[in-house]
Amino acid sequence: MVTTVGTETTFKDLVENLLLLEHDAIAAYDQTIERLSNAGYKQKVASFKSDHDRHVRELTQLATAAGATAHREGDAKQFLTTGKVALASLVGDGAILTAMRTNEEDTVTAYERASRHAEATSDARQIFERAHADELRHRDWMSNPT
Repeated sequence: MVTTVGTETTFKDLVENLLLLEHDAIAAYDQTIERLSNAGYKQKVASFKSDHDRHVRELTQLATAAGATAHREGDAKQFLTTGKVALASLVGDGAILTAMRTNEEDTVTAYERASRHAEATSDARQIFERAHADELRHRDWMSNPT
């Protein structure tokens, strides 16, 4: 799935869409943790999910300050992110992590764009840059789990 998150013209819309994306990611992480058989993978993925939980907390604060809607759940795209994981689970852990890596591509792209958004404050940029670094770390691990 190719995301458009990060291309919004207003900061308010950007934060709202990042929150939706994060909630979709968390749903996919829940599915992944449930379906992985390797205990070490489960533990690592759970630590990545906690990063997404932090992103939601930080984005919710930004949304409140900006007068944006602080979404508490994902949108219809959640079916795509979780559906890929469910299908991949038929093949095994490697396929699940590959599906999750493709989900991470969207979050990497979204935060890279968000960190350059014209209306983002310096505090918001720091949040976006930390989230971007998290997403790069998640994606890299999913490409080569150890």
